Parts: sequence; C-alpha cells; structure tokens
Amino acid sequence: MTDTDKISTGGCLCGAVRYEVRGPLRDVVNCHCEMCQKQHGGFGPHTKARKANITLTNADGLAWYQTSDVARRGFCRACGSGLFWEPFDQDGTGILASTLDGETGLKTIGHIFVAEKPDFYEITDDLPQFDGSSDGELVGDYR
Repeated sequence: MTDTDKISTGGCLCGAVRYEVRGPLRDVVNCHCEMCQKQHGGFGPHTKARKANITLTNADGLAWYQTSDVARRGFCRACGSGLFWEPFDQDGTGILASTLDGETGLKTIGHIFVAEKPDFYEITDDLPQFDGSSDGELVGDYR
C-alpha cells in the first residue's frame, strides 16, 4: 500500500465525531500558542491533511468555533474533545494527532508559537522551534 492509499481514522472521546483521512498525514507539529493552551490544557500536537482528503463519518457532535480571522477550531459539543484547526486560506486542516486511532507512525518534527509557551514546562528536544508560525518551513506543511 502506498501513502496515497492509506486510510487513517479518528474521533472524539465519546464517538459523536468520527473522521477518516485518505492519503498522507503530515508529521506532528507541537503548537504552544495561547489558544492551544486554553483548548487542550497544554500544547496542541497537530498533524495535517489536505481538506479534500478528510471525510466526516459521524458529525453528530461536531461544532465549530471561529477563534480568529485566520481559522476556526472543530470540537465535540458532547464530550468537549478538540479535533481540528481549520485555516480559511489554506488547503490543509490541522488534526489533533491524539484523536487518531491506533498506531500512527507519525513523528514530532517541530514546535511553533514557542514565544507564547507557558513557564511550567520546558522543550527539551533538538527539533526546530519557531517563535510564531513556521510559515510552511516544516516538511509536508500544506499551505
């Protein structure tokens, strides 16, 4: 099976939102922005896929919240699980990597918005760090 034939599945804690992704997923970028801190209780470990490759197989619990002029965030209104970060002007949608089912084979490739990181933890790996957005500099970051 090639990467383009791969199907990944995932969803929220209660099952009221389920999705599948056809094709490749970008490796994980840890976002340390203030919005991710509020939504996830820490940093947001985001993978990414092309919008056209994401299918909602159960959207009963899906709600969207527009967090800025740049993007909206998808979450489950039943259990509160954060699921998606969807920018309005990009081809890709961020997917919380922890919402994927089973083994993913994904690796963490960098950290963004580290200038907003709280003081109660340190980043101790040698991966690239960006004060703000990586602006597509990380491999597979669909723009």
